[in-house]
Amino acid sequence: MENDEGTGPRLVVGAGYALYRGPLADSHTHRHAAFQVAFSPGAGDPVPMVTATDGDGVRHRGAALVVAPMVRHRMAPVRELVTYFIDPHCAFADRLRTPGGPGITAAPHWHGLREEQVRPAGALPSARVDPRLRAAMEAAGDDDALPLAGLAARVGLSPQRLRALAQEQLGLPLARWRIWRRLARAADALRAGSTPAEAALLGGFADQAHFGRRMREMTGLTPTAVLPALRPAPRPIGGQGRPAT
Repeated sequence: MENDEGTGPRLVVGAGYALYRGPLADSHTHRHAAFQVAFSPGAGDPVPMVTATDGDGVRHRGAALVVAPMVRHRMAPVRELVTYFIDPHCAFADRLRTPGGPGITAAPHWHGLREEQVRPAGALPSARVDPRLRAAMEAAGDDDALPLAGLAARVGLSPQRLRALAQEQLGLPLARWRIWRRLARAADALRAGSTPAEAALLGGFADQAHFGRRMREMTGLTPTAVLPALRPAPRPIGGQGRPAT
């Protein structure tokens, strides 16, 4: 896995996190099944700022912002954005939880966050997630069609208790987390060269339109918008001339 240095759009899906780096011309109002850490790269005085508007119309601005899962918001356009989506069940998410509860928080200490800082804790389970909930999530990832009642039975919980655990400890319903995992699979398929229509089916969506709606709803972006990040242009041979083919 590469780190987040360098230039040009890119999107990486790792264990417990995803990373997008690139321009943000527009962002639709959305809410995602993950914590988000967003900042504009670069140093200077003043440090570059990013802005997000929440569902109540309140603007939040800072060197870095942390958005809790399922918080409706819209990011302001920026020339270059670095944004991490952190799965709420991984250990790195424990560093992003705030005593003030869910919302959008200015967090200047996360400006310049690097992928190598996220990767180790992203691969570890959160200390705050019940092992039965974690087991249910693993089962949901293995069998996308297994209903909530079946997941609950596998881990020895009632459906009502499993639903409550997910809401309490993840901040979102398991159904939303499942959609998030489908988006990750579809993004992997796009990176591997699949067309958006093929990626939609591989991700478990009904069709390309369904895939596009869900991505826009949960990230504010569309498959077409992230394609340059998934498939960066080849580098020129010797640093100049025409791109390699």
